[in-house]
Amino acid sequence: MDAMIDRDVDTADREIVITRLIAAPPELVFEAWTDPAHLAAWWGPDGFTTTTSAFDMRPGGVWRFVMHGPDGRNYENRITYEEVVRPERLVYRHGGGDDAEPVHFTTTVTFVPEDGKTRVTLRAVFPTAAERDRVVKEHGAIEGGKQTLAHLDQYVSERREDDFVVTRVFDAPRDLVWKAWTEPKRLAAWWGPKGCKLRVVKVDLRPGGVFHYAMAYKPGQDMWGRFVYRDIAPPERLVYVSSFSDESAGLTRAPFKDTFPLEILNTLTLGEASGKTLLTLRGQPLYATAEERALFKDMFPSMQQGFGGTFDQLDAYLASQS
Repeated sequence: MDAMIDRDVDTADREIVITRLIAAPPELVFEAWTDPAHLAAWWGPDGFTTTTSAFDMRPGGVWRFVMHGPDGRNYENRITYEEVVRPERLVYRHGGGDDAEPVHFTTTVTFVPEDGKTRVTLRAVFPTAAERDRVVKEHGAIEGGKQTLAHLDQYVSERREDDFVVTRVFDAPRDLVWKAWTEPKRLAAWWGPKGCKLRVVKVDLRPGGVFHYAMAYKPGQDMWGRFVYRDIAPPERLVYVSSFSDESAGLTRAPFKDTFPLEILNTLTLGEASGKTLLTLRGQPLYATAEERALFKDMFPSMQQGFGGTFDQLDAYLASQS
């Protein structure tokens, strides 16, 4: 969808506001905006490339980068973060220091879910109307902003093609399915591969909280795993990062292949129709190398089979509860 220009009444003469509906969920779009490896792939207007020299994404942290223009000129940039609210909002200041372009403004970027997509709005406020007009005239800021968001849209859309997606219809109300995913005793009754006994250590259902568990096919042979919750919207959506773990809930590599992605971002959505629940689980590797992403994709058939068995157990559990 094409970017659109809008303005706030109070700062209309000194701001640029650009918005675009991105065909990906907020977590994925936020990740693309807040990791230098991803930023290098899409940041900037047509013909520009980006090289990062420093990146510290926290309030007070600085992102220093060079934008290489199609005319061969290099543009030094400095961004200082003021707010980082995952996956909803970023606020940062551009400019400062003698090593950056003399362009000063404060930008607020919001990521709002909209029918499975993300409405990204970029609002840049300049010190004066004259400075805003200068940047628009000399740097093509409005058209450049539109092109940059178009690059972001293309980048995350291409990444979604490599997502792992599994769906299942359960003959149970959505509230019950939600409880099965979020309550310790219920999780213990079904989560994990067939033939594997699950031991729930902790379920801390809040953003940043952890579901920590151990699975074992034989006594004394525990395989640990964890979820770190990102977004919780009962009973519709649960976003979490899954990984293999250890007894202390630390992050570990997969026991079967050390090139399997270290972390997977999962978005669980539950839709309801006629008393049944449509479950969709979408997973994508976080901060993964090309080799890790390739292995992840190669494993789709076995992952489909594994989740099929797990969801068979969930189906049986839900039937026992109804």
